[in-house]
Amino acid sequence: MKAPASTPLRILGIDPGLRSTGFGVIDKTGNTLSYVASGCIKSDAENSLPQRIKTLLDGIAEIIATYGPQQAAVEIVFVNVNPQSTLLLGQARGAAISALVTADLPVAEYTALQVKQAVVGHGKAAKEQVQQMVARLLKLPGVPSADAADALACAIAHAHGGQGLGALATLGRRVRGGRIV
Repeated sequence: MKAPASTPLRILGIDPGLRSTGFGVIDKTGNTLSYVASGCIKSDAENSLPQRIKTLLDGIAEIIATYGPQQAAVEIVFVNVNPQSTLLLGQARGAAISALVTADLPVAEYTALQVKQAVVGHGKAAKEQVQQMVARLLKLPGVPSADAADALACAIAHAHGGQGLGALATLGRRVRGGRIV
């Protein structure tokens, strides 16, 4: 008698950005990952900040309605050299998280280091390496854009057993400066 097939878990990964927010949707069935969709939500730099944030909220809401994810993973943004850029990026991240929690999705958060470690094997991987590994892991015919690849990588990190910074701390590990110690 055959064992019943596992029900896939659909995960939405988000790489927040005010100009371009990457998204990636994957299914996890057992230990197998399958590509569903990816792309970018772009906001017009000519629009006001509130209008740009609304574009992100509406775009993520549309992705949730279209693909029906069960869980979400968002990349954590750290301080950049330019404080103004950091503030704007934080607002885009807040908009993304707001859209996810409004849809009652559980949200896990990952540092770029955690995502790169999960996908490439080391935390100092270049963007191109992440893109190549995402394409290989999901058996894609081509390399996704940088923002879409980062979002897919975030979803892959979550699928590989990560449950975000909060859960990692409860596993007897600590996070210091964005690194797992």
